[in-house]
Amino acid sequence: MPPIGIFGGTFDPIHFGHLRLAEDMADALGLERVLFIPAGQPPHRGTPRTAAGHRLEMVRRAVAGNPRFVADAREVQRPQPSYTVDTLTALRAEQGHERTFWLLLGADAFLDLPSWHEWRRLFELANIAVAERPGAQLMQSGAIMEPLKSEISQRQPAEGPTTGPAGSVLLRTTPQLDISATAIRSILARRGSARYLLPDAVLDYIHEHHLYTPHEH
Repeated sequence: MPPIGIFGGTFDPIHFGHLRLAEDMADALGLERVLFIPAGQPPHRGTPRTAAGHRLEMVRRAVAGNPRFVADAREVQRPQPSYTVDTLTALRAEQGHERTFWLLLGADAFLDLPSWHEWRRLFELANIAVAERPGAQLMQSGAIMEPLKSEISQRQPAEGPTTGPAGSVLLRTTPQLDISATAIRSILARRGSARYLLPDAVLDYIHEHHLYTPHEH
């Protein structure tokens, strides 16, 4: 069974940086598909600026043209906070224990992993692929603190598509685009142009629903 990628986030809004990371990982790891899972109530940060339904629809529009990309609504539909460990547990129940899972993370999210709910269980449920910026060399930089470093030292280094169902870590240098959702929200708040930072279908949706712009009085 080909491996599946799991890519979560607030996606507030989804942009080309997210899509490029997923595309690069899908190629490198031979992923059959990548599940984009917008967080409903993310416990690790403040409430997203935009309602979950809008963020899910933006993801749907962003991935519509890529047959490997799938918008997954499970966390948006869940009334409880969106814990990644619960999502992976549910996916395991659906897909079985032989299917290889790859949890796709940016470097910042990976470094913050010890603050996540039951974070050590993530390694039992999936492999973890971390997108490093060129020249970052996370393991040598001192950026990875204990206990995450000791957890990684017990894991086998990943071997891409030949890796088992769970338990490996891959640090992959990816050609990341220097785009952030925060910057996009700031541009839109001052009524600037965010074109070429995110798909046109997403930008059209944002304008249609007046997302990220100050309310008129």
